[in-house]
Amino acid sequence: MGYAVVLGEALVDLLDGELDGERVYRQAIGGGPLNVAVGVARLGGAAQFVGSLGDDALGGRIRAFLTAADVGVAGAITAPAPTTLAVVTYTGPEPDFRFYGEPPSYGLLGPDDLDLALLEGADVLYCGSIVLLQPDTLAAARRAWSLAAGLRVFDPNVRARLLNGPAALEGLREVVAEFAASANLVKLSAADAVLLYPGEPVEGVAAYLRELGAGTVVVTIGAAGAVLAAAEADPVRVPAPKVNAIDATGAGDSVMAALIADLLLDGEPEDPTGWADRVAFALRVAGLVCESPGGATAMPTRAAVQNRFNT
Repeated sequence: MGYAVVLGEALVDLLDGELDGERVYRQAIGGGPLNVAVGVARLGGAAQFVGSLGDDALGGRIRAFLTAADVGVAGAITAPAPTTLAVVTYTGPEPDFRFYGEPPSYGLLGPDDLDLALLEGADVLYCGSIVLLQPDTLAAARRAWSLAAGLRVFDPNVRARLLNGPAALEGLREVVAEFAASANLVKLSAADAVLLYPGEPVEGVAAYLRELGAGTVVVTIGAAGAVLAAAEADPVRVPAPKVNAIDATGAGDSVMAALIADLLLDGEPEDPTGWADRVAFALRVAGLVCESPGGATAMPTRAAVQNRFNT
């Protein structure tokens, strides 16, 4: 089993909550790609995080957190900017993010900052999330994508608050089409699908991304599970287990992490049935994540998933 390179953002979430009857914000290390890298490591895979970290105490804390989680940081650079903060509020278990910090510390990785040997040796390359809105890091992701010798995995992980008008959305839609066209796997959420392709059913979005060239597409649909489009079969729904969800932060990231960990372990499934089994396991991982607060810190081990769902 080789390793996965996860290229994207790391930041600090400020989670809205209460302590002794007062409103407080609890720090939590986050960022979708960071969650993915930690999730891969927790599930027994090897992961290398590639991105830019702030040059302050919070950036140092993120680097230490990744190292403690057995995620490699050889491809992570320290950038001259304070660490970006994401204030997280909730309507039920679903998080809403507002970002603070300019320039964003996560968007300062450029093409010349890439460790080429690290990228070329990876069995899986993940690119995606909000770094795609930053020109330098988008250029870095494009270069990494072109160098990848292994499987390519993509997740747009759209954040509507970072899109400044219709032109920005159209630009992102073009980027998504560009990466999806040569991806072995695309994972996105139903919320991503609604923002990118309003009015289209999730099955239609999954089929469209496959038509562009994606090998397999998984669209998560919350408590209802996921839509899977694999091989030449029609999109199918994979149900999620019933859980006591208290915080959905990182749930979609954990699905991505589980799929990458299994790609590292066994490669691509040969047929849609194999993919359905993989997605079913990934949804169990996400269910367990939803039963705990936080994102990266909630990523479980395989043993924890097996114990929770008696599998």
